[in-house]
Amino acid sequence: MISAFDTQLFHLINSGLSNPVFDLILPLLRDKYTWIPLYLFFIGFFFYSFGKKGGWIVLFTILTVSTSDMVSNHGFKKQFKRIRPCNTELAQPVIKRVSCGSGYSFTSNHAANHFAMATFWAFVLGFARKKWFYWFYVWAASIALAQVYVGVHYPFDVIGGGILGTLIGWTYFRLFKKWIGLPGSSGEVVSL
Repeated sequence: MISAFDTQLFHLINSGLSNPVFDLILPLLRDKYTWIPLYLFFIGFFFYSFGKKGGWIVLFTILTVSTSDMVSNHGFKKQFKRIRPCNTELAQPVIKRVSCGSGYSFTSNHAANHFAMATFWAFVLGFARKKWFYWFYVWAASIALAQVYVGVHYPFDVIGGGILGTLIGWTYFRLFKKWIGLPGSSGEVVSL
């Protein structure tokens, strides 16, 4: 039942939403190199705005994403061993817009890692820059949607990855808040 719904939803996104604009943009959204300028911007922003505490934010971001990646890959993918839609014979053909990859599908590492980062950043910075809070989730959700659109994950893979990443990001935020303290709490200026 769940698998049939997941497959139907996959086809709705993968082929039903198919259009030239998405064909151009969504593969770029899920490409790891697309976001390097954003990551560099935030590293600079953290150090510039928060000094030493900015270094802690960068370190906790790395820990957050590393944990998310390991748990998704070793804790879920290798246990569930769900075959990617682009590597299966489905009733309807899969539109493959990128290389399929040889790994398993559940949970999506892209979704887990970006939701982990989005959650950590949203809560660390959200108190001072409330308008940023939801944009972090829009960003992570767009990457998760792109994973389904290009044919490498089912919707439940990215939903599972999103939930996993959110929980890990929230856990690291709580640890950061307890051990380091929120930015701005000791006089840092939050700019932008």
